[in-house]
Amino acid sequence: MEKTQRAFSQAIKEGRKNLTETEAKAVCMDYGIPVTRSELAENEEEALKLAEKIGFPVVLKIVSPDIIHKSDVGGVIVNLKNAKEVGNAYKQILSNVKKHDANAKIVGMLVQEMAPASTEVIVGSIKDPQFGPALMFGLGGVFVEVLKDVTFRIAPVNEEEAHEMIEEVKAYPLLKGYRGSPPADINAIVKIILATSKLVMEHEEIKELDLNPIMVYEKGAKAADARIILE
Repeated sequence: MEKTQRAFSQAIKEGRKNLTETEAKAVCMDYGIPVTRSELAENEEEALKLAEKIGFPVVLKIVSPDIIHKSDVGGVIVNLKNAKEVGNAYKQILSNVKKHDANAKIVGMLVQEMAPASTEVIVGSIKDPQFGPALMFGLGGVFVEVLKDVTFRIAPVNEEEAHEMIEEVKAYPLLKGYRGSPPADINAIVKIILATSKLVMEHEEIKELDLNPIMVYEKGAKAADARIILE
């Protein structure tokens, strides 16, 4: 769990409450939570090289300790199909971020594989002052804010409880395969819930955690975004 310790130590040393997405994804990988392939570029030239290496289409995301909600400030551009689009997006994101906060510290740009569209779910955790970490599961992406179709359990959870969480949401029929759409890999979601439970139990300094969206396929799943906030 070396990457996890390094990420937390770095944040504490810099007086930050939130991990960058690069750090949060490194923590996920330490705990066996599958994430989209991504690498950090420190300049436009590096971003172009990484996009070629990862393979188009790609996503560009700002990496800054001062910006938690990247999409809200124009810090994310998706489905970039070639080098020219990557170069334009790189400049556009920097311009958007500077307009939002001229003094934001920019670590670089995350170049990420564009995960194929699929059913999106969210797995998260929030620390209750009385009960400790509570795990959350629901439909992900924009649905979590619009439908609020989520369920909670106090951590730690076992496999049976993870299955119950999934079955409790109103959208469960969508996950089972609805009107000809393929079923989602429920076992892959269960593994992510169990790994998240282990992570928040072993690191009491985590105040909030969000894996949203997690793209779930017929076989396997991948977290496309990860957010961790410390106490």
